[in-house]
Amino acid sequence: MKRHPFSHKLSEHDLTLVLSLVVGCACGLAAVLLKTAVESVQHGIGLLSTWKGWNVFYLVLPGIGMLLSMLFVKYVVRDNIGHGVTKVLVAVSKNDSKIKPHNMWSSILASSVTIGFGGSVGAEAPIVYTGAAIGSNIARWMNLSYKNMTILLGCGAAGAVAGIFKAPLAGVLFTLEILLFNISMSSILPLLLSTVSATVISYIVYGNEPVFTSSLAPFAMINIPFYFLLGLFCAMVSVYFTRMTLFLEDRIKKMENIWVRWLVSAFCLGVLLLLFPPLFGEGYGSINVLLSGETPSYEGIEALDGLMNSQWTVLIFFALVLTFKVFSMSFTNAGGGVGGTFGPTLFVGAMAGFVASRLINLLAAGTGFTVPEQNFVLVGMAGCMAGVMQAPMTAIFLIAEISGGYELLIPLIITATISFGVSRMIEPYSIYTKRIAKKGELLTHDSDQAVLTLLKTSDLIESNFTPVAIDATLGELVEAVAISTRNIFPVLDSQGRFQGFVSLEDIRRDMFKKEEYETLHVFNFMKSSPEYVYVDEKMDSVMKKFEKTDAWNLPVVDENRVYVGFVSKSKIFSAYRAQLKVVSHE
Repeated sequence: MKRHPFSHKLSEHDLTLVLSLVVGCACGLAAVLLKTAVESVQHGIGLLSTWKGWNVFYLVLPGIGMLLSMLFVKYVVRDNIGHGVTKVLVAVSKNDSKIKPHNMWSSILASSVTIGFGGSVGAEAPIVYTGAAIGSNIARWMNLSYKNMTILLGCGAAGAVAGIFKAPLAGVLFTLEILLFNISMSSILPLLLSTVSATVISYIVYGNEPVFTSSLAPFAMINIPFYFLLGLFCAMVSVYFTRMTLFLEDRIKKMENIWVRWLVSAFCLGVLLLLFPPLFGEGYGSINVLLSGETPSYEGIEALDGLMNSQWTVLIFFALVLTFKVFSMSFTNAGGGVGGTFGPTLFVGAMAGFVASRLINLLAAGTGFTVPEQNFVLVGMAGCMAGVMQAPMTAIFLIAEISGGYELLIPLIITATISFGVSRMIEPYSIYTKRIAKKGELLTHDSDQAVLTLLKTSDLIESNFTPVAIDATLGELVEAVAISTRNIFPVLDSQGRFQGFVSLEDIRRDMFKKEEYETLHVFNFMKSSPEYVYVDEKMDSVMKKFEKTDAWNLPVVDENRVYVGFVSKSKIFSAYRAQLKVVSHE
């Protein structure tokens, strides 16, 4: 592959290290740009809060933001830019780690409008998509190989997480646990360079204060059993969050008319925000209040102001907020908005921690025993993140970094581990991977499975076989043998559909008997194939057919069983070895 003139003095490994710094700085700037854009839109919207009828805007503003985002995506971008983390996974597994250039800016613009106007989604997935696109396109411009393009894509995603959260270690762990299926220790250096440079950019602009301010209570060993219970609760919440999100989005998107879909989603979202104001936007303001040990004031319908007067009604209110966050997020995304599930996962985790701790304290009222609610809010964020994203290490260290809560490392580990383990037993895939896993397009940390996922059946088809008609005579078959370089002859009907095959071994004893050239026909020698392979079939399915039949060659057909060619074990093994060298990071 021809290298960029700028890089002719550097090895590709050294060039990747240099570019990881460039990618990190670019992602840090992108994260700053997105946060600034969201804050600017929210500031402009916030000016309306001085108006007496401000609450009515809960019904209208999010829908306007969703509409603007939908129009931008439909008529300007003309591409699907939602579910950024899932899109990055698909790029690695199907598109040679290539992401379209417009994703370096389109997700920032669309998500800032969506979230700024009150859409109940997060900015993290869009910035991850943006960062991955920056890394991918810089690698493509410099003509890097697939493995280094994948590394720079990971650097972009890691830098984006580090930049928006000011959490360099979490950025690396996010990429290792969720995005990159097979990476060596030597490849971690570019990730570290990218996350550190992105974090420095974020520090320069926003200072070194953590994203979430908290007044944590000291860790007490007596509370460990309750952190186990919190882990179980977070696991249940995580499974609910994942399954309900996918169910709602699929149901809403069955509305084929996009204007009807937008109108229904905008109205439902507006009603939810009017009843439950903490669902407005990312909801990080409510999280900060809970982390301070206080209870947020109710700013919704005046008739419901008394909700916060009783501790039990406060508990019920935030349990409902936890429940309906999935709905508000799904309405936002399915109705045309652009945002991610990363932020809502943190929000739901905080609500889960608060609900669990408040319930414990209410049940223990009068005994003198209490658990620190702000601690449980923080640990609950890690618990739900570990369960929904199935990335426990990322959850533990991200929450510790963004809150300065390393003193709660033991509870974070306990809750995140329990939540991850239990939720994975119930739901084997994360919210990012469930859809693509069903399609057989998911790369995993299993190297064999990952390489098979990258192989495409259509690239391995051999078509240099000489077909024969099913009613052809032995003489015509012998003529086909004379011009063929293969010893297998696919048998087709008049419409080109595969009927079976004849091997050279099957006719060896009769092919020299000229007196039988007109009396014997192909169907006298034909054998049926034990299995068919389809052109677009996943490679792991193809390999299962080879194992089941113990065949060395299998015919490839289209959906109408029209013959296309053959695929062989030897061809697959050769492609496997070649692909393994490509994806190896050593």
